[in-house]
Amino acid sequence: MSTGSAAPVVIVGAGLAAWTTARELRKRDPAVPIVLLTQDSGDFYAKPTLSNAFGQKRSPEQLVTTAAADMAANLQVQLHAHTTVQSIDTAARTLELVQSGAVQTLAYRQLVLATGAHPIRVPLQGNAADGVHSVNHLDDLRRLHADLIALPARADGRAATVLVMGAGLIGCEFANDLLSAGYAVHVVDPAARPLAALLPAPASEQLRRALQQLGVVWHFGATVQRLDAAAAPGPGLLATLSDGATLAADAVLSAVGLRADTALAAQAGIACERGVRVDAHLQTSAPGVYALGDCAQYVSAGGRTLPYVMPIMNAARVLAANLAGTPDALVFPLMPVAVKTPALPITVAAPDPAMQGAWLQDPDVPDGPDGGAWRFMDAAGAQRGFVLTGKQTAKRMEWSKATLP
Repeated sequence: MSTGSAAPVVIVGAGLAAWTTARELRKRDPAVPIVLLTQDSGDFYAKPTLSNAFGQKRSPEQLVTTAAADMAANLQVQLHAHTTVQSIDTAARTLELVQSGAVQTLAYRQLVLATGAHPIRVPLQGNAADGVHSVNHLDDLRRLHADLIALPARADGRAATVLVMGAGLIGCEFANDLLSAGYAVHVVDPAARPLAALLPAPASEQLRRALQQLGVVWHFGATVQRLDAAAAPGPGLLATLSDGATLAADAVLSAVGLRADTALAAQAGIACERGVRVDAHLQTSAPGVYALGDCAQYVSAGGRTLPYVMPIMNAARVLAANLAGTPDALVFPLMPVAVKTPALPITVAAPDPAMQGAWLQDPDVPDGPDGGAWRFMDAAGAQRGFVLTGKQTAKRMEWSKATLP
């Protein structure tokens, strides 16, 4: 392991944030030593593809675009796969690692935390509560994929049923994807409509109708309370909801949200709230330690976490500049998000949740078969966000230009 003046830039993680930081830093400095540490294999894949793989009939292995060894070779990165970082000593600028059962110490000149996020797990009662799936990484999808393809054919010929907990962005994307792959889908959510926290009510209603027409069975105003093994024959699980209803399912997927992985940073005394707090230079409260991606809480975004691709790409470019000694400050541009629900394509440029204002429907685009369009107007009458659905998503660039970040 490296020590002393030869200490490398060390990146903890191997997702989009980690590999993009390595790529951007290598562009700026061909010689700087870079070490990347990850608990998994480090293979590169696009995380958004996790929620549309079933409909495209792509196996988890087919989602990998570049093998870890090739990524490391191309970027001249020293990769340590299947390695756990146990602790950080920010004063000594060292990490304690466990690799192949052996504890080692690694010095760093600068440290980048790209540790991602963990799926929020809702506590359930019942003897099958530990059988709930969550998908946030490729290995998670491998487990869900293996369980679903292993299901025996039903004697009555009916499709296998997947119960999705959560009608947010990921829950709706998976619901659409699983339906496209031939599964029956039930979605349970305590809200009154899908994507309730992200969309104005009329747009949300469009999505509800579109997915319902595709086959989704909605259960709003309820949560899953317990999950038990069901008596054969038929689906193997029985979910009991908070309203007393019961649902039979072959598999259960929890998609109730993500929580930033701050454990390593917090252990080292680095300031954390909803995520690892970083300033406009991606610097944490510890000198020489930076963070980005799903684990980070950005002062440049009003103290929000931003678990999307565009914020990661912008943050990685700015971070690489700072690591290379050319200071730069992160200012996020407008970053619309495409919701992968082919039943109703949606583009969302969400305003800051703390911003005062209201959603207004574009009078020139009535709610209809061609989709809809809504602007979020702040108290001063400026457009601060928008939602486009259906065919109106083609106006993404036009509406982006009219929207203040």
